[in-house]
Amino acid sequence: MASSKEYLDFILDQLSGLDDITYCAMMGEYILYYRGKIIGGIYDDRFLVKPVKAAAAMMPDAELELPYEGAKEMLLVDNVENREFLEELLNAMYPELPELKKKAN
Repeated sequence: MASSKEYLDFILDQLSGLDDITYCAMMGEYILYYRGKIIGGIYDDRFLVKPVKAAAAMMPDAELELPYEGAKEMLLVDNVENREFLEELLNAMYPELPELKKKAN
């Protein structure tokens, strides 16, 4: 099941207090970036984030879910209505996220 543009727009609106949130559509889903680093994405109308220590600490009861078949598990963010929490979550996660690899020419 692909994610809806409406759900993406809702999540982007919830994150609108942060600078430099971008996304990339990929096979009916959306990868989300914060200041150039992948934080997670929208998969089947679920907001999933990378399971870094900061995210696990802020969401100790979060479910680990597969974004798609064959992928690594990610943490389900179920508190998507709370803008302040989402901003704190992404800011806490950011230092632990890997830099994007440069593509070879």
